[in-house]
Amino acid sequence: MKFNGSDQYVATPDLMLAVNAAITLQRPLLIKGEPGTGKTMLAEEVARALKLPLLQWHIKSTTKAQQGLYEYDAVSRLRDSQLSGVGDEKVKDIRNYIVKGTLWQAFTAEQPVALLIDEIDKADIEFPNDLLRELDRMEFHVYETRELVQARHRPLVFITSNNEKELPDAFLRRCFFHYIKFPEAETMRQIVEVHFPRLKKDLLAAALKSFYDVRGLPGLKKKPSTSELLDWLKLLLAEDIPLSALQSQDDKVAIPPLLGALLKNEQDVTLFEKLVFMQSRNR
Repeated sequence: MKFNGSDQYVATPDLMLAVNAAITLQRPLLIKGEPGTGKTMLAEEVARALKLPLLQWHIKSTTKAQQGLYEYDAVSRLRDSQLSGVGDEKVKDIRNYIVKGTLWQAFTAEQPVALLIDEIDKADIEFPNDLLRELDRMEFHVYETRELVQARHRPLVFITSNNEKELPDAFLRRCFFHYIKFPEAETMRQIVEVHFPRLKKDLLAAALKSFYDVRGLPGLKKKPSTSELLDWLKLLLAEDIPLSALQSQDDKVAIPPLLGALLKNEQDVTLFEKLVFMQSRNR
């Protein structure tokens, strides 16, 4: 298997190299980067390009590592025993109350799969450590049934993080790491053209200038991301915003239309408006 990019995802050479390195080493690929830089979409596109089924495990603050392996539904078993009696064949077989998690499904799949563990940094700090053995050895025990579940095929594992929490060193040692840098203007132009192939070049150039002007403002609490740029462009086209609305007479920063698609809190909007106001006074 080798990933050479796809027609729906603009992958830089270093990103493709990282994906293929993880495949060669048979280690999870840990992807970090700003929110909205395409970390989750990378797993989806690699799976599509390599024709692998994709299993996704989206992590929340309450997620425990055990849930990725399996959960024992003791409540359902108790309810069934009260309704049909403890002698019922279904109640007697504890396997009927074992709910397979995403890792179990990935390990026992008939063919190799891609596995996405999305936003691992949202979980408790112990979560990565609890997954170390399973991801390393590709096996785990089901204590209720005394069963050893071993991977038929090693899945291609993608793990994303937004850097909300530091990950343990022992976990990091078992991953291949790549940081997705925020796209430069030329790469961003290619990304936009994938999503809006018919967008006029002069409108795209003006929109990108406005976007990077906003993003380059020092002191922003949340800089606009790639996904927000795409949303903004979608709105510009839907509202038929003219090119003139994106261009300033003297090449200075101007307030773009539909700014709320790019800046998502009042502090950043106020900061940007102050900059524009100060520039207008200095003309």
